[in-house]
Amino acid sequence: MSTSTTASVSTHILDTSVGRPAGGVAVRLSARPGREAEWQALGGSATDADGRCKDLPVLPEGTTHVRLDFEVEPYFLKKQADAQQDAPANRDSGATGVFFPEVAITFAVNPGEHYHVPLLLNPFGYSVYRGS
Repeated sequence: MSTSTTASVSTHILDTSVGRPAGGVAVRLSARPGREAEWQALGGSATDADGRCKDLPVLPEGTTHVRLDFEVEPYFLKKQADAQQDAPANRDSGATGVFFPEVAITFAVNPGEHYHVPLLLNPFGYSVYRGS
């Protein structure tokens, strides 16, 4: 929740390759009080079955920049393993690893405002925007 002296942040992830929320993705939140300041790790959470992170840490007073780090590799590796179980012929296709193992989104904030930052994700690309 934002106050007159702090901003607040929320996020969710949609896996656009299947048109569904991406659950179980770890999300870390960091903040800094100016462009030249060091990042302060605030903690994190994970997306729920609806792809939403509802319990991100509160931003400290004076925060001007925020970084969300999404650990997407475990999500895609589990998705690949599940698909291989369902399609044994593809088990040895040589497709290993993940092209984007993590996604880092950095943005500027103003006190008193809420920032909802959705991540649209697929195995070979991603997009973000300021939501509402």
